[in-house]
Amino acid sequence: MADLQYYNYPGVGTTNQKLYSYSQAVRVGDTIHCSGQGGWDPEREEQVFPTEINQQIDQAFRAVDHTLKHAGGKGWSQVFRVNSYHLPLNNEALAAMTRNFKKWMPDHQPIWTCVGVTRLGEDDMRVEIEVQAYDPEGAKAAKNKTS
Repeated sequence: MADLQYYNYPGVGTTNQKLYSYSQAVRVGDTIHCSGQGGWDPEREEQVFPTEINQQIDQAFRAVDHTLKHAGGKGWSQVFRVNSYHLPLNNEALAAMTRNFKKWMPDHQPIWTCVGVTRLGEDDMRVEIEVQAYDPEGAKAAKNKTS
């Protein structure tokens, strides 16, 4: 898969790449696919999670935005698909997701799949958000960088 462009931002992104052998984002044509982002501060080396679910979901939205921008995108304004995984999936988590959707995407509503799970990637994780973003201009710029 040498033609694909993978991205790992400094901090948690490069730490997870080394520890778990995966990337934070990949460009496939005009689309950025973002791996599941937890409620961590992406600029820290280690994953530290707030214990309060609203704070963790807010931070996961910031981590997604950071990931998309690191991959050359514009952030949440380009997101068309969201998958979220919750432990637990309850009304408080749904309200926090909805609040963040309205904050980060005031001009559009993406498609969304929301799932309750029994475990996420780290012991203290309560949310993981993965997205797909449409970025044709960024794809052209990224292609010119590698040409």
